[in-house]
Amino acid sequence: MNPDKRECPYCPGKEGEIKMSFVVAIDGPAGSGKGTVTKLIAERLGFVTIDTGAMYRCVTVQALRNNILASETEKIEEMMKDISIDMKKENGVQKVFLNGEDVTKEIRTPIVDKNVSAFSALPIVRNKITPMQRKMGQNGNVIMEGRDIGTVVFPVARRRYKQNLERGIDVTYEQVLEDIKRRNELDSHREVAPLKKAEDAVYLDSTSLSIEQVVEKIIGIIQNKLK
Repeated sequence: MNPDKRECPYCPGKEGEIKMSFVVAIDGPAGSGKGTVTKLIAERLGFVTIDTGAMYRCVTVQALRNNILASETEKIEEMMKDISIDMKKENGVQKVFLNGEDVTKEIRTPIVDKNVSAFSALPIVRNKITPMQRKMGQNGNVIMEGRDIGTVVFPVARRRYKQNLERGIDVTYEQVLEDIKRRNELDSHREVAPLKKAEDAVYLDSTSLSIEQVVEKIIGIIQNKLK
């Protein structure tokens, strides 16, 4: 790999020099705070952020808009031929675009939460999304968050419940908890890329840790890997 230089106060080398480009993966079940942690680490280290879960949510949104069921594989295959997903920052805020339209808020709605596992488990969907992820991360150092990428943190349903309240989504804590349990069960037993710990993963139990503590611990892990 080519060396990549960034102004990174946490990384070894002179003036933020990173010895080798690589991918940091924040992996784990629904509601574990992957997105928040990934965003904070990316900001501090200057890494490119790739929200893999958002990409599958975009597929789900497109299918729901077209009244396509997860069982209708031929329709999904046709839909995937022309789908376009982009992530870019606007005024310091990362946004998600589906076929050129800003769907940052739409992909986080309860109806998408309920259906995303079914669509993300389909080989025809993953075969299209995986190359897109690789292309996004081929230049520079990347931090990804998802459910089949790399390292593991524990789920906290209250965090997702609070996020829904902040977004104006009317849903009870019990509903959020049950939805997370259902999605984790589905993802753990699907045939394609099931939710499980990678062999070389660094396991982090964040049950009793604050977001800031999780961020600091992961940055420490990254520093050790960069040595």
